[in-house]
Amino acid sequence: MGVMPATRYFDITTRDISDYDVLMKRRIAILKENRLKLHDIQSVIKKIEPLDGAHELLNWIRSNHQIIIVSDTFVQFADPLMEKLGWPTLFCNTLVVDADGTISGYKLRQEDGKRKVVEGLKGMNYRVIAFGDSYNDISMLKKADASFLFRPPENVRREFPEIPVAETYPELKKLLETSVRP
Repeated sequence: MGVMPATRYFDITTRDISDYDVLMKRRIAILKENRLKLHDIQSVIKKIEPLDGAHELLNWIRSNHQIIIVSDTFVQFADPLMEKLGWPTLFCNTLVVDADGTISGYKLRQEDGKRKVVEGLKGMNYRVIAFGDSYNDISMLKKADASFLFRPPENVRREFPEIPVAETYPELKKLLETSVRP
């Protein structure tokens, strides 16, 4: 991948590239270049609402099964949205924030943490059903007992045609229902 203009790195996510470290280091550099602090980002995040149908699906899952959201986001970004979703269990990463609010780095809970969560749960004799949309979800999806892509970009869908795809929450719910053993 060649060098991209700085502004393009905020348009690109793990749905587009698989190297999380490259993506995050560049994003942190852009924040510094533009003198953006954690509070600037959090003020925007607080305005974000869950996608239509997300809360209902999450409540359905919680009423029938246990759920853990495993994300590559950061606790400092996720809290406002988790509150709106009724505080589901979330495993995610942490930002390194300087005293003045500058984001200077990040700490992964562990490398390939999504896959390791699935392996850990399966090691405790849990059956794991997973869904995700991006390159950073693939190792988790491959380890799960059942897995689905939810609204993946065309490049991910094309590269992993063996993983069933859902485009809507009702489609995802149907896939989940058919994957659960009685």
